[in-house]
Amino acid sequence: MKKTVYVAIAALWLSINSLYAQKTDSNVFGDVQSNGVHVPFVTIAVKGTTIGTTTDETGHYMLTNLPAGRQTLVAQSVGYKSQEKVVEIEAGRSIEINFKIEEEIMHLDDVVVTGTRTFKRRTETPIVVNVLDAKSLDAVQACNISEGLRFQPGLRVETDCQTCSYTQLRMNGLGGGYSQILINGRPVFSPLIGLYGMEQIPANMVERIEVVRGGGSALYGSSAIGGTVNVITQIPTRSDYEVSFTTNSINGAAIDNVLTANTTMLSRNKKAGVSLFANRRVRDFYDHPGITLKNDGTTVIEKDNFSELPALESNSFGGNLIFTPTHGQKLEVNFSSLYEYRYGGEMIKKEAHLAKQSEERTHNILMGGLDYQINFNNDNSSFISYFAGQKTKRNHYTGLYPAPDDFDTPEEFAEAEAQHLKNPPYGYTSNHTLQAGVQFNHRLTNFIKGTNVLTVGTEYLLDDILDSIPHYQYGVDQTTKNAAAFLQSDWKLSNTFTVLTGVRADKHNLVNHVILSPRVSMLYRLKNYTQFRLTWGTGFRAPQAFDTDMHIAFAGGGVSRISLAPDLKEERSNSFSGSVNYDKATENYIYGFTLEGFYTKLNDAFHLQPVGRDEYGEQFEKQNGPGATVKGVTLELRANYNKKVQLESGFTWQKSLHSEAVENIEGLEAKREFLRTPNDYGYAILSFFPVKNLNASVSSVYTGKMFLAKFSPNIALRPNEYRTSPSFTEFSAKVGYTFELPFFDSGLEIFGGVKNIGNFYQNDFDNYRNRDSNYVWGPGLPRTFYVGLKVMAL
Repeated sequence: MKKTVYVAIAALWLSINSLYAQKTDSNVFGDVQSNGVHVPFVTIAVKGTTIGTTTDETGHYMLTNLPAGRQTLVAQSVGYKSQEKVVEIEAGRSIEINFKIEEEIMHLDDVVVTGTRTFKRRTETPIVVNVLDAKSLDAVQACNISEGLRFQPGLRVETDCQTCSYTQLRMNGLGGGYSQILINGRPVFSPLIGLYGMEQIPANMVERIEVVRGGGSALYGSSAIGGTVNVITQIPTRSDYEVSFTTNSINGAAIDNVLTANTTMLSRNKKAGVSLFANRRVRDFYDHPGITLKNDGTTVIEKDNFSELPALESNSFGGNLIFTPTHGQKLEVNFSSLYEYRYGGEMIKKEAHLAKQSEERTHNILMGGLDYQINFNNDNSSFISYFAGQKTKRNHYTGLYPAPDDFDTPEEFAEAEAQHLKNPPYGYTSNHTLQAGVQFNHRLTNFIKGTNVLTVGTEYLLDDILDSIPHYQYGVDQTTKNAAAFLQSDWKLSNTFTVLTGVRADKHNLVNHVILSPRVSMLYRLKNYTQFRLTWGTGFRAPQAFDTDMHIAFAGGGVSRISLAPDLKEERSNSFSGSVNYDKATENYIYGFTLEGFYTKLNDAFHLQPVGRDEYGEQFEKQNGPGATVKGVTLELRANYNKKVQLESGFTWQKSLHSEAVENIEGLEAKREFLRTPNDYGYAILSFFPVKNLNASVSSVYTGKMFLAKFSPNIALRPNEYRTSPSFTEFSAKVGYTFELPFFDSGLEIFGGVKNIGNFYQNDFDNYRNRDSNYVWGPGLPRTFYVGLKVMAL
């Protein structure tokens, strides 16, 4: 039997080698240009085969020993529109074929992967996929992905803690636990990393971010109800480098310095490449005037030497390695190391437990992934296998130093102080996430009518977390395991109509049964510039602890903690969306819009139920509620005139309501409204490129009124209450100029700008140790001036 197998393998090997060894002496050579300039590292492939190459540094290419007959050559590169040319290949003859490709403006027809788990152009996918690339992150001077995602339609990034300043992403009106963040398509962004991870991933790590809103992201599993954010790290496409330094002055009272470095290297034959990044950030405390509640019930606005922005120190580095042994094979390895120290609270240079109130966090995160893909069967089939994981070690402290006023006698205070010094509330967290999976894609070119790409796959996800603070008798010891299989049909019936259907089956260890999550999407293309889409999908959230559940906040002179109800069950969703997308392009301008309506029904929706107070502070239990609905409309407007002026904007009107009123703080009236969820919000970026090497941008973020619940710093003087925040708009501006350094084949950019020009910042923070740290609703930064230098390859 073994001998038969060996003979078969040898025969297959010889047949493959003989196929590749055929010499036809049929060659194609030429160059690729855009606007009269040669373009290096453009992929030139023979359509329907595994034959291909890339242009060299001068923009020239050559394909040798091509099969005779009529062939289609495809030229494609990131940032450019692909171009095809049909040629007749004759044995023993060489011909010249040149390409002139156009720059892709505003990502209108970029190739994306997140909508269908396969590579498709944006105008051809039945799922709306938005793209935020490195240029857009640079235009708004985003330091990390948290600052960049504020400039995406339907998304809102909010700061949720006055002390540690963690951020949360809301998509289509749903909180952070309803959104799934992927790194290179893999869910290694664990619930723990979700607390601070958006600030820990630096912008210079990112190639682009793809965003899918709503139920169309059901194929990515648990927690993808609100949508999916796929962070795609830097890809090596050309030899390049960039180093920058930026210094920020936060309202004249704190300094934030950021140093970044990137480099990309390719092998001579372009079959291997590596992209590396590094980032260093150091930020001071920032204390903003807040409200002090006096013993007589009056209030005073003053600084209190307690931070509103924590001190930060972070180092991160990583890379992406790609190997392409043949045109149809790719092996990709990515890795990153993230370190961050974060301290907020009383602004002292002592150990955290000696502060009157403080939060201290030290994160060490390692994450990475390995992907292998091979295309075969004349590029009609592909097989993908992948493995990804992350490991996090965290030391943390959350506590208040005992105050004499909190005790009836000096002896009680002395005993509490001694106990605090002997056993301060330090904690330790260990978390690791592992995922492995395989996926098979096959294109049926004559499927009843049209073509159909079938996708089938299976994957396994493990997340293990141990979080403990012995002083508070608090701990999370949670292991989640999820085995899943998915099937998808991407049926293109004609050039104008596509139907996407799929189903995912999940078996989660905290759920007793298999959960099926189907989805259906339809795309109708009217000519080349209008697309109509309809999507229905279901999803679920497992009964487990998510990011905000593991955050311990300060409230009413104590700490608040969250536990899970013993009978907690999964939360289910039904989501509907419909959209029209229009983009009109002429020789000098492009303009367009996207109008999308969305509706999500949540069954057994999670909510935090107050369950009383113990010696340490407030306690909440995550329970299943009766349900909730989120519905709304998002409008995107975009335009570009002659590559000189560009507008990108989005605005959302929505409503989020529980089916029945829920209690938010014990003793306050139950309410149906979602807390900290505005009914309207949006953004706009206006970019200018008046002359070569000069760029400028003006941006804004608008946030409507929000309904909030607030703990009193002193219940004897003022009761707990509901409040409504005012609406606000943050305006920012940036300008930069690049000086060419021809001798070094490099450029030097000098840039500067200001964030939150109007200095609108929350003006009713609580002061001192008894503050309600979760009462935060304003912008992430007060007015901040910045200047910087950037050296880069041209």
